[in-house]
Amino acid sequence: MNSTDHAPETPTLKIKAFFESAPPLKDAAEIETKLKEFVNRNSSSGKGKANRVVCVTSGGTTVPLEKRCVRYIDNFSSGHRGSASTEYFLKAGYSVIFLYRRGTCQPFCRSLPDDPLLKCFTSTDDSSIQVDPSHAEMVKRAITENRSAVNGGFLLKLPFTTIFEYLQILRMIAVSLRSLGPSAMFYLAAAVSDFYVPWESMTMHKIQSASGPLDMRLAQVPKMLYVLRNEWAPVAFCISFKLETDTDILLGKADMALKKYKMHMVVANELQTRKEEVIVVTEQEKITVRRDTTQPGADVEDPLIKLVVDRHSAYIDA
Repeated sequence: MNSTDHAPETPTLKIKAFFESAPPLKDAAEIETKLKEFVNRNSSSGKGKANRVVCVTSGGTTVPLEKRCVRYIDNFSSGHRGSASTEYFLKAGYSVIFLYRRGTCQPFCRSLPDDPLLKCFTSTDDSSIQVDPSHAEMVKRAITENRSAVNGGFLLKLPFTTIFEYLQILRMIAVSLRSLGPSAMFYLAAAVSDFYVPWESMTMHKIQSASGPLDMRLAQVPKMLYVLRNEWAPVAFCISFKLETDTDILLGKADMALKKYKMHMVVANELQTRKEEVIVVTEQEKITVRRDTTQPGADVEDPLIKLVVDRHSAYIDA
């Protein structure tokens, strides 16, 4: 047996230790039931083939610093990429499991203003509430499209906040989608924490500022892409994202993720230009995808999802 046969052992053990030490997931039974119903509904299209189902992850994870959490470390992400991509996947005929950070952008709500409850609604003289006429069409469209997707069984929304919740739910989703084979896709747009405080070493109560400067050592979050590709859902089509602030290292890091974790595609985006263009990295090529600047309101997710759907189709047919 050569040395490469032992390569997966260390990350696998670290991943196992992470889940064993993580706090129990609240509502795990309810989430499992929802996933089972959703996957069963999409396991057959009536032609002997499974419907296409994509898990879109969105928003950033938090790292609690106390068990009864007051302070935490957060990852920057508005959730715009994931929510917009979800809309385009639904338009392309996919069913979507939207794993999102609480409080971040939601599908069909991108056209609404900030604080939509306060800006889109007004109170009348008889104390009833009505939609402000200037926002009526946007509100109607958001409600109609969201209810159509959810009630039709095409959209399942599952929220998370912490790194512990995110990874536990992602594992549940991956295992649930395993039965769909290549018809399942993972579009991992969430900004996942690289470092965390292990639960067993975390203080119970609020860290007191009177104790002086805070000196804390963070552990590295085990890379779950390895087990996602090799154990949880080995036949699914997998897309990860790489965000950097330094363009000089961006493509190198994307290439490394592609090869190390056997991703089918890696979407490389630079912080300042991420809304204008991305570079899709595959084994064969690097494709620059840009938003159509000639169209008002156009975004980069539209052509990106068209490319992803095309490559997923080729993967299924291969």
